[in-house]
Amino acid sequence: MITWGCQMNVYDSARMTDVLRPLGYAPVDDPTQADMIILNTCHIRDRAAEKVFSELGRLRLIKEERSTEGRKTVLAVAGCVAQAEGEQILKRAPFVDIVLGPQTYHRLPEMVAKAARAGGSVIDTDFPAEQKFDFLPDSEGPQTAGNVTAFLTVQEGCDKFCSFCVVPYTRGAEASRPVASVLAEARRMVASGVRELTLLGQNVNAYHGEGPDGGTWSLARLAYALADIPGLERIRYMTSHPRDMGDDLIAAHRDLPALMPFLHLPVQSGSDNILRAMNRGHTADEYRRLVDRLRAMRPDLALSSDFIVGHPGETDADFEETMRLIRDVGFALAYSFKYSIRPGTPAAGAPLQVAENVKDERLQALQALLREQQDAFNQSVVSLTAPVLFTGRGRKPGQMVGRSPWLQPVHVNGSDDLVGTIHPVLITERLSNSLAGNLVKECVPA
Repeated sequence: MITWGCQMNVYDSARMTDVLRPLGYAPVDDPTQADMIILNTCHIRDRAAEKVFSELGRLRLIKEERSTEGRKTVLAVAGCVAQAEGEQILKRAPFVDIVLGPQTYHRLPEMVAKAARAGGSVIDTDFPAEQKFDFLPDSEGPQTAGNVTAFLTVQEGCDKFCSFCVVPYTRGAEASRPVASVLAEARRMVASGVRELTLLGQNVNAYHGEGPDGGTWSLARLAYALADIPGLERIRYMTSHPRDMGDDLIAAHRDLPALMPFLHLPVQSGSDNILRAMNRGHTADEYRRLVDRLRAMRPDLALSSDFIVGHPGETDADFEETMRLIRDVGFALAYSFKYSIRPGTPAAGAPLQVAENVKDERLQALQALLREQQDAFNQSVVSLTAPVLFTGRGRKPGQMVGRSPWLQPVHVNGSDDLVGTIHPVLITERLSNSLAGNLVKECVPA
C-alpha cells in the first residue's frame, strides 16, 4: 500500500487492508514483494495526476520484473485521482488492473475477483447509494495495534463547493457515519492501545450521524460519548469549516478535558473579496469573532489554518488583508499554498489569474510571517510544565518522543515504558520543529 495525501487517505488505506485480509493479503513494506500494489492517491496538490502517472511508470517496472519471475502482481489506483481521472488512467496506463474511487473500496474484493476472471482492467468510480461504512468489516486492529494515536473517519464529502476545491467531485456529498459504528470502532482502537483519536472528515464539524436513539447527533455530542470510553485520553478533530462551528461544539472545548486545545480551522484568505470569490460563506471579521468565542471558552486554545495565495482576482490589497488577519489572530501552525488550477472547478476558468512570480512573492512573505508566529508560540511554552502523551522512541539513543496538548512533538530522555502514558514535562528548549524537556517525577491525568 502506497499512501499519498491527507490523514483520511491514511485511514482509507488501513480499511482497504481490512477488506483484503480475508483474501489472504497482508501488508508488506517492499513493493517488489507485494502480490498487490495499491496506490492511494490525493488530488489536492499541484500536478497530482502527472505525479500518479510518473509513479505508475516505476510500478510498471516492478510488475514486469515480477512477471518474468512467474509472480503475478495486481496493480490498483485508488483515491481522489482515481475518481477524477477514471478511464484516463486505463488509457494512459493499460497495465493497471483496478481503478477505484474513495467511495467504493468496500467493493475491492469483488474487483480483485473480477479482474482475475476477466483478465483485464476493472474500474469502479461510482458514488454508490449505500454508504461504504455499512459494508466494511469490523477493523481487526493491526493498523492500530501498538500505536498510541490513530485516525478515525466519522464524516466524508463536502457540500460547500469552494471555488478552488475538487473534494465535492471526488469524495461526493457530505455523509456521516452512524454513532454506533463510530463508537464501536473507537472502542476497538482503544482496546488495541490507542490513547488519542483524531476524528476525520472533509467537514468534520458538519457531522450529523444517526444516534442510537434515532435522533441526529452533532460532533459535540459524539465527542462527549467518545470521552466516556475508558482509556481514551485525548480527542482531536479535523478538518473544520468556520460555518459549521456550532455553539455546542464551542462549549465542548470548555467542558471536555479530553478535547485537546488545538484546532485546525482553515480560513484560506483574509480578504472578503476573495472569500466571496472562493465561495467560503463567511467574512474575515466573522472568522475573527468565531476565534474570539473559542478562546473565551478555552483560553489556551491554539489555532492552525490553511491559506491560499494567488486565487484568481487577488490583488495586492487583498493579500495585505490576509496578512492583517494573520497578525490579528495569531496561529501556532499553518499550511500555505499557491493557488493552482484544478480542472472542473469554478476558479479554473475564472478571469484575472495571478502571475506565478506574484504568487511566489506573496507565498514567501506569508510563510515568513506564519513561521515567525509558529516560533513565537513554541517559545511561549518554554518553562511551562505540560502533560505529554508519549508515542515512541526518538531518533537519538535513550530519547523518547510524545505530543503536547497543542500537537507539538516533545523530546525527553527516557525509557520505552513511557509509551502510551501521559507524563508532565518541563519544557526547556524550542528546537526548529519540536520541543525538548525534562520529565517531572509525578504523573498527571490527561
